[in-house]
Amino acid sequence: MALIRFTNCALLDGIHAERRDGMEVLVEDDRIREVSNKPIKVAKADVYNVRGRTLMPGLIDAHMHAIASIVNLGRLNEQPESLTALEAKDILEAMLMRGFTTVRDAGGADAGLAAAVDRGLIKGPRMFISGKALSQTGGHGDARPVTLNLDTCACCQGGATLGRIADGISEVRRAARDELRKGAKQIKIMSSGGVASPSDPVWNLQYSEEEVRAIVEEAAHWKTYVMAHAYTAEAIKRAIDFGVRSIEHANLIDFPVAEHAARHGVFVVPTLATYEALENEAAGLGLPPASVAKIKDVSKAGLTALQHLKSAGTKIGFGTDLLGAMHRHQSREFIIRSAVQTPAEIIRSATTVNAELLNMSGRLGVIAPGAFADLLVVNGNPLKNLKLLTEQGAHLSVIMKAGAFYKRAI
Repeated sequence: MALIRFTNCALLDGIHAERRDGMEVLVEDDRIREVSNKPIKVAKADVYNVRGRTLMPGLIDAHMHAIASIVNLGRLNEQPESLTALEAKDILEAMLMRGFTTVRDAGGADAGLAAAVDRGLIKGPRMFISGKALSQTGGHGDARPVTLNLDTCACCQGGATLGRIADGISEVRRAARDELRKGAKQIKIMSSGGVASPSDPVWNLQYSEEEVRAIVEEAAHWKTYVMAHAYTAEAIKRAIDFGVRSIEHANLIDFPVAEHAARHGVFVVPTLATYEALENEAAGLGLPPASVAKIKDVSKAGLTALQHLKSAGTKIGFGTDLLGAMHRHQSREFIIRSAVQTPAEIIRSATTVNAELLNMSGRLGVIAPGAFADLLVVNGNPLKNLKLLTEQGAHLSVIMKAGAFYKRAI
């Protein structure tokens, strides 16, 4: 039994709105055992004096792609999967060092990558994988060039890809069952066009009601849910009406549909950092011209969408969705959102809201007895200065995941 006692903490616990000074936290193995405003009496604990710095929960990114090691996703399957896995290792380890102790992979990562993290082969965040995202032919997950005339089936797709093609009720059921069999913790579908795919405009509606409801039913049989890539208000509303629980991106949502999401208890996960990065860097990093041309359709609307979501009282998650070399901009999401949300709201999105989205309330995103000991010590008060959560973790003196130190400068 390993015991670690943090003393003299300014505690930002994910439960109370403000930091509380003079707090102590006791960690036993991988869990938090006790939180107190008085000295915790315990024998043989390793003691770390936080010296009035902020102790807060580890961060959660609810929309990332660990295997998106290059910007042109259509060429990802051209490189060996072993190379992609090693590139994913670097991506995940850098995320942990920025303070992200948990991530939801929104398509591409498999159970082997998650197991490598669990076994310590990769020093990265714990992973909630979606397996391969499901896409209709010609949908956002169909990366085949428009010049390809050969009709390949989903079972013929090899190599590292973020998605798989499935059409029709029986085929989408089979695909969902297959991804769940292989370890997916939730199912991802494409409900509208997107930027990175070559053939579908952003406003394109994807999957029929019957297909989506079949996928939702299969996920429910595994006691989990469906998340949907969707940009436009029309695509978002129909996904919600068909049973989807988590909407990704939502740049073109309007206020009535934001209210609709709030009434149905649906989570919306904006990913604003990726659009800023795409505008600035994508063309130089190999994003095809057809995709570059689509960036403007969604990038400028992101903050307006965030305002609609905030005003409607929608559950707003925290995601980033970065590709290739742009992963380094992950923490920019905090700064971009600050034009609309308060620091406390943004931090809640990256902790307690995302924990609820992952069905891990009380176990992730909080500092409370029984929760996983995912802890950060921040050199200052992030409620007053969100930049303390940026700069690649430079302002973090402690990064702990499940009771293990990954950074300890205290």
